[in-house]
Order: sequence, then structure tokens, then C-alpha cells
Amino acid sequence: MKKKSRVFIIILSVIAFIVAVTIAVNAACIKITYNKIQTFPEVGGELTFENYANGCYNIKTDGDFKVLQISDVHLGGGWMSVAEDTKALNAVGAMIAHEKPDFVIFTGDQAFPVPFISGTLNNRTGAVMLAELMEKLGVYWTIIFGNHDTEIYSYYNREEISEIYSDEKYRYCLFQPGPEDVDGYGNQVFNIMNTKGEISRSLILFDSHAYTDGDYLGIRWIYDNIHENQVKWYEKTLKEIRKMNNGKDVLTSVFLHIPLVEYRDAWLEYAGNGMKDTENVKFVRGEIGEEEPYILCGAHEDDLFEKMLENGSTDSVFCGHDHLNNTILNYKGIDLVYGYSIDYLAYSGIDKIGSQRGCVVINISPDGKQNVYHENYYQDKYVSHYEKEEVTMQ
Repeated sequence: MKKKSRVFIIILSVIAFIVAVTIAVNAACIKITYNKIQTFPEVGGELTFENYANGCYNIKTDGDFKVLQISDVHLGGGWMSVAEDTKALNAVGAMIAHEKPDFVIFTGDQAFPVPFISGTLNNRTGAVMLAELMEKLGVYWTIIFGNHDTEIYSYYNREEISEIYSDEKYRYCLFQPGPEDVDGYGNQVFNIMNTKGEISRSLILFDSHAYTDGDYLGIRWIYDNIHENQVKWYEKTLKEIRKMNNGKDVLTSVFLHIPLVEYRDAWLEYAGNGMKDTENVKFVRGEIGEEEPYILCGAHEDDLFEKMLENGSTDSVFCGHDHLNNTILNYKGIDLVYGYSIDYLAYSGIDKIGSQRGCVVINISPDGKQNVYHENYYQDKYVSHYEKEEVTMQ
């Protein structure tokens, strides 16, 4: 028995030593990354806005309004991901510095606390890294949660990470948890309003949650859908916006992380017709680079898209999640847009390829019409603060 006890103590000691060393190394690596963030140049941005409810803003402007969609940054925040994290921050900083957007929407998976890839379970670190970068750049922004931001095994849940993004010290971050009676965190509304009080376009953000049907670790790729009370919130929001706009309809864009089922429906209909337009589907541009099943959407049906068609004001949906997809398909009159990704970490070998890495620029004119286009990070116009890596443009 004494021999077994001795072995047990030795094993515990080894485990304790490994944990202590990992914590110390992670702390040192985090400090290095934070110091690098402080060397980024300020971009600066002015925004006149009012927060009229939890998660609801009126942004005042009489001119054009530029939104940048950036998705799937995947900051590991651990000792194993220091190089990849620097590359990701570098890409985000370079594109924002050149584009000088009025507002940035990060559409999910800001963090990637997968221990055997990043070296940590601490999902707070990735969130803080992004917040510190945006504070240094001085550009207004918000986030949508993705499935990786708060894994079941990571240290902090959505409520706790929400407290980081909504901390007053991050004065450029306009994230709010959103209505308490609506599922998820970060269900938000941003109305672009002129000085006459007229709303030209509203941006409606959804928490698309993470996994479902017992797939707690996400290893079976069973993703959740928009919940029923979120759909009701969407309908209520449209009515409120219309009322604020003196009874006139307002063009709206929806942002979420996990693609709606209709992304898959549209692609399968288009592909099934020999890659030719159908009555329902009009191909705009882009590629589906993911392997079968191509579109990793919610596992079940929800009514959000049907309510969009019924109400008639939403003309576009923007998502992330599938890093190698970057299509725009117009489905039944609504543009279904995939954002470019940033990811250097999650997909095996993705740090060595580059045609999928970049941002989506959304230019909104004073009449609410928008011009949407993808921009690849590896263009010469995006000058990186640190040296830009060489990649294969697959």
C-alpha cells in the first residue's frame, strides 16, 4: 500500500508541476502578445450614437456609412498559439487601418480555447486580446458569439465573457448582452439614422448559440438554430423600428455566426441545377470551399427566414463559421453572404493558405442601399504592422 501511495503522490506531483509550468508559460506568452498589441498604430474613428435600450443603438450620420465584417479570428490565447495569434491580430489591424470603417462587426469565434491546439482552456484571454487591439486602434465595434467562444470545457460562459465586452473601459465596444427575455447574449440592433431622425438601415445581430442534441463538445457538428423567442424578438424589433421611422419600412441586414438552413438549401438547389441560377437562387459570386456537407448550418428548422420573407424589409444575411466558404447567393430575394475568415489555427494547415482570409466591406449610402464586397487580406494595399506571412492562394 505504501508503494501505491508513493506512486500516486509522484503522479499528482508531476501533474501539478505540468499545470504550474503551463500557467507560467501562458502568462508570459500573453504578456508578450499584449505588448505587441500596444505597438499598433491608432486608426481612430468618430461615431455619434445613443443607446436607447439594452443592446439597441441609434447611430447618427447624414453621409455614407462603412461597416466591416470580420469573422472567425480564432485567437487561441495560449502558449501553443502565440505565432498564430500575432498573425491574426496583424491581419485584423491591417485591414481596419486601410479600410477605416465607421463600425466593425465580428461575426463569431473571436476566441479558440481548445487546449491541444492553443495550449489553454482560458477563453477570456482571446476576448481580451481582441478588445485591447480594438481599443488601441480606436475604431467602434461589436461582436456576435460563435460556437467556439464559450466551449463547455472553457473557463468562462457567455454571461461572463459578455461582461468583458461590455466593460466600460472598452469605450469603443458597443456590445451589450441584449434583452433578458430573449435567448442568448448579444442580440442587438444598430439603426443608422440621419439628423432628421430617419432610419436608412438597421443592422440586427443574433446569438446563433453553439451545439445541440447532446453534442456538447461539438465533435459531431450538430449546431443549434435561432430560437423561437429570438424570432419573435426580430418581429417585435421590426415593428419598433417602423414606428421609430414614422411608420415607414426600413431596410434591414441580419448578422449571425452559424449559417441559416437556407444557406444550405440555396446552395444545394444551385449546385443541383448544374451550377446555374434557378427561379429561387441567383449566384452573385464566391466559392464553397468546404467539403461535403458543404454548409454546416443549424441541425433543425427555424422560422427566421420565413419571417424575413413575410416582413419584406430584410434584404441580406451575413454569417461566418465555415471558413472556406465565401459565397453570396440571392435566395428568394435575400442575399445570403458568407464572410471571409481570419483563422490561422482551427483548420489544419490553414495558416499556409490565403484565398479565404480577409474581410467583407459593406458600404451603406444615405438612402439605405448597400454595396457589399469581399476583400482578400493578401492584397498589397493592406500593409501589416508586422511582416505579412507568405501563403499559397489555393
